[in-house]
Amino acid sequence: MTPAMNGVVIGGAAGIALAFAGLAFGFWGLVLVAVLGAVGAVVGAAVTGRLDLRAAFDAARGRRVG
Repeated sequence: MTPAMNGVVIGGAAGIALAFAGLAFGFWGLVLVAVLGAVGAVVGAAVTGRLDLRAAFDAARGRRVG
């Protein structure tokens, strides 16, 4: 499977999971699932080294990065 196809499959699975959360828990349940999923993705990216949190915070503060 190509990396682009892997992203499509993961995105589709996430969409299906959010749809089920919306059906089961209503709008605020859907929002909670989406927010917690995003937090989990950021933590996972930081742990694996794919995201440099220090550089991200510096860029958010307007400091020059790189």
